[in-house]
Amino acid sequence: MGSLDPKAIMTPSEKKHLITRNLQEVLGEEKITEILAKRDLKLYWGTATTGKPHVAYFLPMSKIGDFLKAGCEVTILFADLHAYLDNMKAPWELLALRTQYYEHAIKAMLTSLKVPLEKLKFIKGSEYQLSKEYTLDMYRLSSLVTEHDAKKAGAEVVKQVGNPLLSGLMYPGLQALDEEYLKVDAQFGGVDQRKIFTYADKYLPQLGYSKRAHLMNPMIPGLTGAKMSSSEEDSKIDLLDSSASVKKKMKKAFCEPGKVENNGVLAFAKYVLFPLLNTGEGFLIQRGADNGGDIEYTTYEQMESDFSQGLLHPGDLKAAVEVRLNALLEPIRKIFEAPELVKLVKDAYPPPAKVSKTIAAATDDVVAPHRLNIRVGKIIEVNKHPEAETLYVEKIDLGESSGPRTIVSGLVNFVPQSEMLNRMVIVLTNLKPAKMRGIESAGMVLCASSDEPRQCEPLDAPTGSQPGDRVLVEGYETGEPDTVLNPKKKVWEKLQEDLRVSASGNAEWQGNSLQTAHGPVAAKTLKNVPIK
Repeated sequence: MGSLDPKAIMTPSEKKHLITRNLQEVLGEEKITEILAKRDLKLYWGTATTGKPHVAYFLPMSKIGDFLKAGCEVTILFADLHAYLDNMKAPWELLALRTQYYEHAIKAMLTSLKVPLEKLKFIKGSEYQLSKEYTLDMYRLSSLVTEHDAKKAGAEVVKQVGNPLLSGLMYPGLQALDEEYLKVDAQFGGVDQRKIFTYADKYLPQLGYSKRAHLMNPMIPGLTGAKMSSSEEDSKIDLLDSSASVKKKMKKAFCEPGKVENNGVLAFAKYVLFPLLNTGEGFLIQRGADNGGDIEYTTYEQMESDFSQGLLHPGDLKAAVEVRLNALLEPIRKIFEAPELVKLVKDAYPPPAKVSKTIAAATDDVVAPHRLNIRVGKIIEVNKHPEAETLYVEKIDLGESSGPRTIVSGLVNFVPQSEMLNRMVIVLTNLKPAKMRGIESAGMVLCASSDEPRQCEPLDAPTGSQPGDRVLVEGYETGEPDTVLNPKKKVWEKLQEDLRVSASGNAEWQGNSLQTAHGPVAAKTLKNVPIK
């Protein structure tokens, strides 16, 4: 089913098909059917206004486009209050500007998707979440919800940490109450929100409010890899990137030949580009005669089948997706040429140095991971400590002009000396140097570590990393690291509490990935253990 004429009269079943297509799951489908038989559906989608929307936002926007074409009344909630409380990633003044940017960007994306905007409205969470009535309902809810249910509901969305904040337990309740206070019939989100949706189903009726339906998008990889990151320019495609920049980044996009799973390029074609095709229109892929000549696909299934069989080359697929993506982005670029929007972008997303100064002024001495100077290092020499049989003394190349650093690590009982030499490791470089049995150590090799049984292994740098590459925590890319961490402030000790290796083996801080420009930092074998 391609793009529809928004003025065409649609039957309730046609509307339902458009509303539910390409979703992974729908809860309360009967409710949707009942409502559509009487009137158009009212629903909302929420987003926190912290980072900068990139092309991955076309995925929810494509579904919101379906909702609007089906005549739904759509409310987009800018969760500014949540964004401010989320470890204070940005001060309130910046969030107000970013909320304005989000509204303009979303309108521009939907305009590019040729979607009617008459039934679209925007609201900020702070406009009603601080009201007396909402606050009273939060208290009422807190008297009903168990700690177990609150933690379970937020498990896929709220950052899971060793010492969770109370706000993490409140988060599912806030999202549930939003359904009542926005007076909607349904909420739209990713399938990672499912536990919050079932939480809302359970507890809203206990407050005397009705259950809502829930529409869930699948979780799919980003265009340029497993996940788009705002920290690395080459890993994301911004809505305002030039056509030349989009072409360059698409060429670098990860698209393994014949592999459909975790293929962001194919996923983008399936969930964004194919639904935009008009009836009778095909998806053209231009190829040289020696590569089989041009081919046009009328269904995504045909394209996926050819790709999986090796009949469609990744380079040809990426080139075709790049052409269509640039066609989607061009109207957005034109809209943002307006002088007032040029100024808005500049003010909402100032250079990192300016952001860090603003944050520092607003949050005096905040203990956040940008203060850690973590680098990739290469062990170029390793010997046993002459005075301690469990310690190695390593010379580690960190790409510094001053030469390699001497670092002492207690790894003798865990890693053979032969496996230490020439190993790429992850090093915390801005600890105050300290003597360990007479030898000064100027850093710490970060390791995955478990007590029962006692195991320890250095974290691995992503393939392609070089000595000196900066390791950043996703979501905390702005701000400069301390020159030297003050031992009296215990910054490292406080941050280390929430450093862990996840169930998938990736290094994380409060659920946010540790990564270089080449990908995530990981542990070779240990999982679900602290990083020390």
